[in-house]
This record gives sequence, structure tokens and C-alpha cells, in this order.
Amino acid sequence: MTDAIDWRRLAEVATGLLGWTPETFWAATPAEFWTAWDGWRARFSAPGAAPLVRPDLDRLMARFPDCPC
Repeated sequence: MTDAIDWRRLAEVATGLLGWTPETFWAATPAEFWTAWDGWRARFSAPGAAPLVRPDLDRLMARFPDCPC
């Protein structure tokens, strides 16, 4: 077991999902990061919701194509 912090992954979450700038991420305390992450998860994940599986994704892609190709 390792206690190493995966800073790259945390930065990906902060900038990609939370919309933070790198400056905001590096200025935040761990408590601020985890509070923001918990808030994001509470808003965007339904309790007991199953993860998206490939057949569902394929149906969504067919119904809502990215381009009018």
C-alpha cells in the first residue's frame, strides 16, 4: 500500500470536471478540493445509478450524432 498522492489525477479532476484553473487547484487546500469534489458528485451522480455501458452509449450516439454526416 502506498500513501503517495496522485497529483496528476487530482489535477485532472479539478481542471476537467470541476472546471478549476491550475492556479485555483494549486491554491486550494485538500479540504477545499474534497468539498468541491463531493459537491460535484452529489449534483451529477444519482444515488444507485448504474454506470453507462457500451450498448447504451451506442444507442445515444446513434440518436444524437456529433455531426450531420
